[in-house]
Amino acid sequence: MKSKNVLNYSILVVYVFLLMGCKESKKEVENIPKESKPNIILIMADDLGYGELSSYGSPKVKTPNLDKLAEKGVKFTDFHANGPVCSPTRAALMTGKYQQRTGVEGVITAVGHREVGLSLDEITLAEELKNQGYVTAMFGKWHLGYAEPYNPTYQGFDDFTGFVSGNIDYHSHIDQAGYLDWWKNKKIEDEPGYTTDLITKYGKKFIKENNPKKTGKPFFLYLAQEAPHYPIQGRNDKPLRKEGSGKFIRKVPKDSVPIIYKEMIELMDESVGEIITTLGEEGLNENTMVVFCSDNGPAGSRGDSGGLRAAKASIYEGGHRVPAIISYPGKVKEGWVSKETVLTMDFLPTFVDFANGTPSGKNIDGISIKNHLLKNESLPKRDLFWSFKGKTAMRSGSWKLIEIPKENQIVYELYNLENDLAETNNLASSNQSLVEQMKQKMSDWKKDVRQGVEPVAN
Repeated sequence: MKSKNVLNYSILVVYVFLLMGCKESKKEVENIPKESKPNIILIMADDLGYGELSSYGSPKVKTPNLDKLAEKGVKFTDFHANGPVCSPTRAALMTGKYQQRTGVEGVITAVGHREVGLSLDEITLAEELKNQGYVTAMFGKWHLGYAEPYNPTYQGFDDFTGFVSGNIDYHSHIDQAGYLDWWKNKKIEDEPGYTTDLITKYGKKFIKENNPKKTGKPFFLYLAQEAPHYPIQGRNDKPLRKEGSGKFIRKVPKDSVPIIYKEMIELMDESVGEIITTLGEEGLNENTMVVFCSDNGPAGSRGDSGGLRAAKASIYEGGHRVPAIISYPGKVKEGWVSKETVLTMDFLPTFVDFANGTPSGKNIDGISIKNHLLKNESLPKRDLFWSFKGKTAMRSGSWKLIEIPKENQIVYELYNLENDLAETNNLASSNQSLVEQMKQKMSDWKKDVRQGVEPVAN
């Protein structure tokens, strides 16, 4: 009897040790690190020129937080908005394709386009990332449809607070046509606050509430800032618009504009600092990619194109070459400068690639720059195009061809951007063969992207 009990006890001990071993093995398996999907934060400035950050050479504006972001990641010197104005660039951002394919080639205006918007048939960046398991939110400027059916919450965003027009009064939140334009998801619901600060507040709140350590899901946060788009207003200024009137109820003194404009950019930089600080407090710095860019060049003489020709609404470099910075600690090399040519439409395939997926939309024109960011691989050669108000530009390597309708003829200009970034020396007459080749490609591209497309805004 005693020997039988001893035997049973021995078997029990062995079983317990085996069970503990299995548990330890399971624990070790669970602790094996997997390639996790990064949180993605995209911050887009509005009408910020190529030369308006101190890291891009601005002698006037101080942007220490964006400068630090560049020091911790990569700064692009050949990054371009897809369009030289707001709505087209945002359509390209959301779809990963040339905006001409969506019909949004021009600005969706507050006066003339209140019943149209980006088609709900388009598969947006937010929808792509939701399909990869992301929680999505947008705070700030939409500008892809005023009417409620075009609201961002129907385009893949789980949460939206902000405005749908091209710009609003930073304090009263009235758009250019005199409508109150501050939304909480699908409803207009105003609240007090300076637009830049409100966007920042909601961004910080979203990060805290959607920390993947709590939710088990990565997040995509799109912060579409209004600054430094007009109206020119600082944090403590008075409203310039009132409901029911599309006109300014008071004017900003001309000599105050440069001071306030500088403040608007610096307050946006302050916002970036608050977002980065919040990531640190939540322990999310290491697995969050932060992207900053602008939607087009600066508005007229108010801004700074950094020595580039022209400004917003132009197909010369000053209209679409803009600052862009990407930081992804531990993954993207710190403090390097990329000279690769990248467009807004490249973000969709890039973000989806980082989420270990592939875009499900059709006719995607953008390309993933993931391997360029992680391994510094060169991007494939490709021809690139810009078009606005009948004028078209094409890039092929360092060559840029511009097509401009003038009276009863079409004028062509050719520049070598490697030697002439300011586009001052027209080489078209001495490179006729190249001009003809690029003209044909430009013609083929127009037919391709506009085939069967009904314009929403042009």
